Amino acid sequence: MPTERFQFTGEGGHQLAAALELPDSEPAAYALFAHCFTCGKDTLAAKRISVALAAKGIAVLRFDFTGLGSSEGDFANSTFSSNVADLVRAADHLRTTRKAPSLLIGHSLGGAAILAAAGRIPEAKAVATIAAPSDPAHVTGLFKEHIDTIRAQGEVEVSLAGRPFRIKREFLDDIAEHELMNDITALHKALLVMQSPVDDTVGIDNATKIFVAAKHPKSFVSLDHADHLLSKPADALYAAEMIVAWAGRYIDTAKSAKVSDVVEEPRRVVVQETRKSKFNQIITVGPHHLVADEPVAAGGEDAGSGPYDFLLAGLGACTSMTMRLYADRKSLPLDRVTVTLKHSKIYAKDCAECETRDGMLDQIERDIAMDGALDAEQRKRLMEIADKCPVHRTLTSEIRIVTKAAD
Repeated sequence: MPTERFQFTGEGGHQLAAALELPDSEPAAYALFAHCFTCGKDTLAAKRISVALAAKGIAVLRFDFTGLGSSEGDFANSTFSSNVADLVRAADHLRTTRKAPSLLIGHSLGGAAILAAAGRIPEAKAVATIAAPSDPAHVTGLFKEHIDTIRAQGEVEVSLAGRPFRIKREFLDDIAEHELMNDITALHKALLVMQSPVDDTVGIDNATKIFVAAKHPKSFVSLDHADHLLSKPADALYAAEMIVAWAGRYIDTAKSAKVSDVVEEPRRVVVQETRKSKFNQIITVGPHHLVADEPVAAGGEDAGSGPYDFLLAGLGACTSMTMRLYADRKSLPLDRVTVTLKHSKIYAKDCAECETRDGMLDQIERDIAMDGALDAEQRKRLMEIADKCPVHRTLTSEIRIVTKAAD
């Protein structure tokens, strides 16, 4: 899926770095994502959730707040209120260049900021928070031992997640003055609260306070066993799937497509390492998600099908589909097709009909079972049709693979 990178002007006049994760086709809806405190638009959770939503047809805009990531400005001069204002600016940019966001998503302090900004984005119909604090001042717990010094000196450098950040007295004053509960009770939008019961950064009592304060329609989803940053790919993917399923009730996530469009524009297949193990991969095909791995004997954990398994599955599925189309068109009494495949290596010299005479060759054995009251001639014809399936033709013809480095 394509990612469009650009800049827009934030509330303080600085250029803020943004990324718009786009579906392969025209977006059904647009979403705005707010990242966690001192994080950035390209954190694992932000990226994984955005990609997963884009796979479902929802374009997602995420950006670095002032002084973070690739955005201009000094983080020390930013406040909770300035972050909220920048979110409103981001929505304005989408409204001007694309379409205003109908879905707002916020992670951690970004969740609190999204709740505060939602009332200033009229087109937004649904708001989802992930591990959000019920009070923005909760974030001061990350540097509570420095608060007195900050108030006394006006500005102090603190270490957050191993990185230095300067926190000013103005930040403390601003965050203490914000009454988030007032924003929540006046939300008047569908709300989804997502929280892990084992989150040791933002406790689940925060989710309870947000949920109780909000008016219906409101929903809660427990992110069992997930950490605060959703560092496990499966947790981020689960959160994204829940958001899409829930938001579909409040925003238009349906994409209309003609059959001709589907034929002319094949869906992209995106394969990405999960880093859960040596070979584990997540495969995204449009709205579908698969897992690939290698068997234990090959050094993997056998958590998913192997590359050759997918190759055989593609050939088998295409074979069965092609036979079904032909049988239905000819009104043949074919009840069911079962295709069993096996891949192996053989010596070229053992293949009498092969052009290659030296070394090893790949061999795919394909056994086809046909249920139904078919006569011998019909079975023979269906076996001939099996070899005409598009994947079979691709595998037995010259293939050109173009490889290039992604931007």
